[in-house]
Amino acid sequence: MSRISDFLKEAGVFYLATVDGDQPKLRPLGLHLEMDGKVLFGVGDFKGVYRQLKANPKCEIACAKPDGHWMRYTGTAVFETDPKYAEAALESAPYLRDIYNETTGNKMEMFHLEDATCVEIVVMGEGESLI
Repeated sequence: MSRISDFLKEAGVFYLATVDGDQPKLRPLGLHLEMDGKVLFGVGDFKGVYRQLKANPKCEIACAKPDGHWMRYTGTAVFETDPKYAEAALESAPYLRDIYNETTGNKMEMFHLEDATCVEIVVMGEGESLI
């Protein structure tokens, strides 16, 4: 998992693809953390992305590093029930506390991917599994 987390850190921004009915949806994200042997991602419980993942948890994350290598991380989103993950995410990005707090009522929902594959691909080259 560290190789995936390190790749995401170096890329900075990554893209999460979901499905809304029969329409693909793609959005940029930047928050992830590695904890308890998992790479975790956070989304707001009030957002469409959360509803999409709950309805169809199959998703894909893609990103590219400045050197041209890119990564595709595909799997099934599994939401965490332990609040320690959301708290760790908010500690790593304190500015998000303005959005996710008791006053707004918004919750950060954390998930990781299971039944996943992850491939790092070099430009014009073969892919290498990171899992």
